[in-house]
Amino acid sequence: MKQDIILAGVGGQGILSIAFVLDHAAMKQQVDFKQAEIHGMAQRGGAVQSHLRLAEGRIFSDLIPKGEADMILSVEPLEALRYVDFLNPDGVIVTSSNPYINIPDYPEIQEILAALKSLNNSIIIDTGALARKAGSPLAQNMVMLGAASGRLILKEKNLLEYIKVLFRARGEKIVEMNLKAFCLGREAANGQNL
Repeated sequence: MKQDIILAGVGGQGILSIAFVLDHAAMKQQVDFKQAEIHGMAQRGGAVQSHLRLAEGRIFSDLIPKGEADMILSVEPLEALRYVDFLNPDGVIVTSSNPYINIPDYPEIQEILAALKSLNNSIIIDTGALARKAGSPLAQNMVMLGAASGRLILKEKNLLEYIKVLFRARGEKIVEMNLKAFCLGREAANGQNL
């Protein structure tokens, strides 16, 4: 069993936090993983992407070839579209519907969402509303992780364990808020039939 995932978003949206949870859950589950360097972190608001490969056997490269990704997990809709050519024909896009408008000629959001909806297997989540419901707009990354969780080869209990580890130093209230964000994202994705 293997799974190749493109993580995408913009600087400041918590891609590193998603990667932390996925990587540690993989180690806990004794699933081999390789993660390419996360690019774009030098500039807040700049494009961020990383390749994450999971397998129950050896992985020889940390880069995902075009046309072979099983999932694009994106916290920003335009960034999800940027990596569509990496997706395999049965792959799934799990993305936020909430734009992070960081460029002057950012396309109309309705055009972006229409393009995403026209693709096979796209799950589009209103992360802003769900994160606010969980307690903070900063929890959008955990909403997205929850939305993707039902389609990951990693067990939910391991993902939840490392969300707790990641946020433990910030106090119980922050831990609970991020766990709630994860659960709300998972419920929202389960409500979308592919």
